[in-house]
Amino acid sequence: MAEDSIRAALAAATANLTGSGTPRLDAELLMAHALDIDRDRLLLGALDAPAPAGFAGLLARRAAGEPVAYITGTRGFWSIDLAVAPGVLIPRPDSETLIEAALDHFGPVGPRSILDLGTGSGALLLAALAEWPDATGTGIDASPAALVQAQANADRLGLATRATFLHGDWHGTGTAHDLILCNPPYIATGERLARDVVDHEPHSALFAGADGLDDYRAIAPLLGAQIAPGGLAAIEIGSTQAIAVLALLATADLHGDVRRDLAGHDRCITVFRPAENRFTP
Repeated sequence: MAEDSIRAALAAATANLTGSGTPRLDAELLMAHALDIDRDRLLLGALDAPAPAGFAGLLARRAAGEPVAYITGTRGFWSIDLAVAPGVLIPRPDSETLIEAALDHFGPVGPRSILDLGTGSGALLLAALAEWPDATGTGIDASPAALVQAQANADRLGLATRATFLHGDWHGTGTAHDLILCNPPYIATGERLARDVVDHEPHSALFAGADGLDDYRAIAPLLGAQIAPGGLAAIEIGSTQAIAVLALLATADLHGDVRRDLAGHDRCITVFRPAENRFTP
């Protein structure tokens, strides 16, 4: 095996990425990006080819702490691939728990109207629209950079005719929707995060006060009026926050159920509005 083969380069990169929790995966994703192929093709047939010259530069950026998604400019989420860039939160697999909850509630028929509060890159809204071709949706965010990124993703995925992106806050659109998706900031300001997160991702999308609950306090009194009869809200939470967020929702006369992610951690609270119920804004 040649010393400059892709196989050897990946082995060396994995050993050198000591600051990453997933060094081999990071190395493979960066190598695939350098070769302009997907990771599956890399692993199935390219390992003994010469390593590309551009790989070393990508590896150096990762070793310095830059997130892989910002280096490659893409991140897979649910059934779609999203463009991501600095200034916008990188979508996490944990957030797919919200789409799973919505699928369990609506089934293949799906919701007709979707609202994504704090849309970021558009990940949740666009994944839902890709899942349900008859649905339309609105993504709202306070970050102009996020709205630009979300619109670009909608355009690239061919979903722009069904997605609208607006500058705003937790008040939403002023109307009720069948499905509310919401991934607010929920990290306490004193909590320690990985270097690649805290040094590169937008703090406004991460931190929510001393206990990480500031945005839930704002969302709880506004949420009920935004859910259409028979509709569902799916809200992401930190793994230790279920009891606190349920209590905040209860102050607004909302009952929530907790859903766990694939790792078994509390990750999503769902709020169902019965068809006969009436919420007062």
